[in-house]
Amino acid sequence: MDRHLRGKGEFDYDFKNDILLFKVKEREYSHSVELNSLIIDFDEESFIVGLQIFNASETLCLTREQLRGLKDFQMNCSIREGLIRVNVNFSMIVRNKPVNYRPIIFERIGKEVPYSQVTCQVN
Repeated sequence: MDRHLRGKGEFDYDFKNDILLFKVKEREYSHSVELNSLIIDFDEESFIVGLQIFNASETLCLTREQLRGLKDFQMNCSIREGLIRVNVNFSMIVRNKPVNYRPIIFERIGKEVPYSQVTCQVN
């Protein structure tokens, strides 16, 4: 069964602690799952509504200064057969020029989570 959620998003970067946060607006958080350097937030319908990336500069192979320059993003997350796939597409300013960056993160999720796909965007 295909379950897809689209929504507006927001993001924040905590420079001091090197944590990058992506969140779907207007969806209520219910519970979280912690995976290596990620925390995935789910709502009551088991859709991903938030993503926190710890040690973001190391995980994404970017500098903290580059992450501080984030301008907009699109996040597409899907869960299928116990594997979570996170595609993040964001723009940042490098040497006064906009640069697009599109990392993909795969993680095995230990608990049973139903298939879902989430897309959110900030411009």
